Amino acid sequence: MTYQNPAELRAACRAGWAAPTSGHATGFTQCNLIALPQDWAWDFLLFAQRNPKPCPVLDVTEPGGFETALAPGADLRRDLPRYRVWRDGALAEETADAHAVWAEHADLVTFLIGCSFTFEAPLMQAGIEIRHIAQGCNVPMYLTDRPCRPAGRLAGPLVVSMRPIPADRVAEAVTISGRYQAVHGAPVHVGAPEALGIADLGRPDFGDPVAIRPGEIPVFWACGVTPQAAVMASKPPFAITHAPGHMFVSDVPDREWQA
Repeated sequence: MTYQNPAELRAACRAGWAAPTSGHATGFTQCNLIALPQDWAWDFLLFAQRNPKPCPVLDVTEPGGFETALAPGADLRRDLPRYRVWRDGALAEETADAHAVWAEHADLVTFLIGCSFTFEAPLMQAGIEIRHIAQGCNVPMYLTDRPCRPAGRLAGPLVVSMRPIPADRVAEAVTISGRYQAVHGAPVHVGAPEALGIADLGRPDFGDPVAIRPGEIPVFWACGVTPQAAVMASKPPFAITHAPGHMFVSDVPDREWQA
């Protein structure tokens, strides 16, 4: 089943639905999530400000808050399909409901970060196939050898998502996605994955591999999983994130971010 309405999708998540959100609620803004203790919030805000391409901040909660103006009435602890819980930089668990673990820290500050799923609908409307949607799987994401600019106690590598694009449509894909700077914007790299330190496109670090057909070129966008790479590298004592590809779907239309 494909959910078209953001509120219905969030209700399904709260009821236990747990699948990647690409292709669902088309036309509405999807968001990456990271929640950190207040003591680490300034470090992350500075990290995001210094690395706006992978970490475009769309909203920030008050300490202890779990609501967002991007979807009034939503509960950030329950309305994503799947969460990751990190302890001292290590993945401790994945869960479909973060309500209980959220209660461990009363001062969590939650950041919602733009997602490239937001501009997939305009790409498809232009007739450019989004392969992971066509294959019914998660988008492939890769750790790169490009370091982000450090901030406070946070540092780590850039993470990218990849979509195969026909060679004669790459310029169009760059132009369309470039209109959405608040949700990663234009690609960071086109072509040879080894230039990013990616050895094998068939073995993504997050998500699923997708087919690359003759005449197609891998195109790489900055990815909102980058904060999770920073968590792994910098080892804050506690963090909650979305599981890669399992986003918070807001009530804000995609067009709000179009330049």
